[in-house]
Amino acid sequence: MAVPGDPPDGAPDGIGGDDEYRSVVFDEDFVRAARLQEFSAQERMGEHARAVRTRSAWGGGAGSRTRRPRQGLVLLMLVAFAFSAAVYMGLRHPYVPPPSAYTDPLTSTVVPLTPRGAVPGGRPAELYAASPADRYRVGAAGITLPAVRRTQHFTDTQVVTALTTVKDYLVQSGLDPDVLSGAAARPVRLLLDPDQQQQFDDSLARPAPDGRHAATGWLVRFDPATAAVADSRIRVTGTMAYAEAGPDVLEVVTDHTFVYAVRRAGAGPADASLFTVRRELRLRFDREDLEGRRAELLDAYVTAGPQDCAADPSAAFKPLLAGQRPAGSGPVATDPYDTGHPHRTAGLCGVLATAPHRPPPPPRGPGPRGA
Repeated sequence: MAVPGDPPDGAPDGIGGDDEYRSVVFDEDFVRAARLQEFSAQERMGEHARAVRTRSAWGGGAGSRTRRPRQGLVLLMLVAFAFSAAVYMGLRHPYVPPPSAYTDPLTSTVVPLTPRGAVPGGRPAELYAASPADRYRVGAAGITLPAVRRTQHFTDTQVVTALTTVKDYLVQSGLDPDVLSGAAARPVRLLLDPDQQQQFDDSLARPAPDGRHAATGWLVRFDPATAAVADSRIRVTGTMAYAEAGPDVLEVVTDHTFVYAVRRAGAGPADASLFTVRRELRLRFDREDLEGRRAELLDAYVTAGPQDCAADPSAAFKPLLAGQRPAGSGPVATDPYDTGHPHRTAGLCGVLATAPHRPPPPPRGPGPRGA
């Protein structure tokens, strides 16, 4: 039975039956969306004219020719806008190359100084009065800053930041009571560049006289089983200088002598003795270090005594106390065949020079009567 829309003689052979195209609606939108469009009769009369033409994917019909220039103009405007935005962002936020992440490790040399005879003892005030340390200032007051002037690439404010950071480092690493006793190290660690903190931790956990991991290269601390500080009024003197090491690097060189009054650990009131530590340090600052108020400690040359030459000072200082003498056996033996275990500073030892004796001033008598 034929349905409305079927040919009079039914569907032609091979077309697919009655239901193949029944769901397809060939309305006006469908025709306009077709990729092929039949030319008009007048267009087909032209020479070598084709029967159909391909419509643009951007659209079809008579309006497609007017839409193409508009679409190209829009595309060109988008490209120009993106290029302008890139140039603007580049000018507002110019690329700054990241600073070099490499930080040199600390190279340290720690040399014990041995006395020629017995170590003199007495009360701290008497010992200081009879030594050159009597002229030194007490504590942080002995760490003075040089005159500050801007350099070619660093402002005076940046120079002051570097110098005050170095002073903080010297105070924390040479005067803090908890650091001296070995009870704390964090105040010193916080002032170091983060790239050096692992070396610092390794030096305190596993000290070695290899020129890299001497704890006493980073700070001053006494073996708590040997000695303790007897007087908190530590005498200090020294110098500090700075200079550029490059357009982005500022270096500070220090040379300070710390004189401690120490006594036997765990004992009650007893005679004290003086222990002297000279620290020659070279510290470096890049601009990131200055912003974070931290330093890179590059070199440390430390001499300290009186100690026995046979003692290893890399972990902590072991002073010879009042009345004690050096063993006289000389520095610890060095085995040149023990390869694979560097001991760059093992066996180094010096002789502690005898300080000129200054007798204490005589006691002052009562003033004249009637004054």
